[in-house]
Amino acid sequence: MQSPRPAPSFSLPLWPLPLVAGLLPALASLLALWLSMHAGLVPACNPFVDGCTSISRAARHELPNHLFRALVLPAAALQALTWLLVARWLRAEGERGSAAMAALGLVAGAALVLYGSFLGTDGAAYRLLRHYGTAGYFGFTCLAMLLAGRAMERLARQGRVHLGRLLPHALSVLFVLLVGLGVFNALAGWWIEDPLKDRVQNVSEWWGSLMLTLVFVVLAVAWRRAGLRVVVAASRQDAS
Repeated sequence: MQSPRPAPSFSLPLWPLPLVAGLLPALASLLALWLSMHAGLVPACNPFVDGCTSISRAARHELPNHLFRALVLPAAALQALTWLLVARWLRAEGERGSAAMAALGLVAGAALVLYGSFLGTDGAAYRLLRHYGTAGYFGFTCLAMLLAGRAMERLARQGRVHLGRLLPHALSVLFVLLVGLGVFNALAGWWIEDPLKDRVQNVSEWWGSLMLTLVFVVLAVAWRRAGLRVVVAASRQDAS
């Protein structure tokens, strides 16, 4: 009797997922800035140094707004999926708290959808939704990366994963930098007056977004070093 052939399967590396999830919002912001500058919607400058415009203002009108949404909304879904898989990876390695990390990542992705969906709309209610979307995205992503960073440090210290010397601490360092930047941004509203206050807050927003991009770059490098792959297999039912 001939034995049934095994179901066909193949595997794919997982590290491109967080890389794309992190780079898409960065690409959206820079593309919106470039288009807005060429259309005269914002002044030409280096926002990381001059703070002449915010990300929201650069992506608020016309074509920049449409392209920004087209890139950020799928990126939000990819980032939420990334956190789900980070939680699954760490749970498989014996780390606790993965459920909380997955929940935080999902809320962060939903907040990014909220921000991207209402960017470019008018009215106090819409501005409030954008504000909560921004705060929720930054806040819940920071909490998720804190849990992931500490878990990676424990795994590396116990020798259960091999990520090198610096990589396990990268998320914790980025967390400290983001929190420090957030505190500085909040205090700037108290002790710096306009128009310098707006420029300082714009600069901190661009640098904060860059750090969030680096979070997913770190996850991509970690997954590549850990050799994580997803296996795709077709189910095969034996004929009776």
